[in-house]
Amino acid sequence: MNMSKLLFTGALLATLGLSGCSNMSHQDKTTAGGAVVGGVAGNLLCGGVLCTGVGAAVGGVIGHEMGKDDKKK
Repeated sequence: MNMSKLLFTGALLATLGLSGCSNMSHQDKTTAGGAVVGGVAGNLLCGGVLCTGVGAAVGGVIGHEMGKDDKKK
């Protein structure tokens, strides 16, 4: 794959990814962010697919709980 195709594909995926988050709730955004951070941390700690998946799951749960609205209606 040449460089221009790679750059175009990256720009297209970034645009699609960012537009998909436009109508997400605050809690959805913190869940996704936690999953990304957890996946990266899991991969850095052990480097395997299993560790990355477990890290993403744990990070997603933590992000979900952190994004909860504390105000009671």
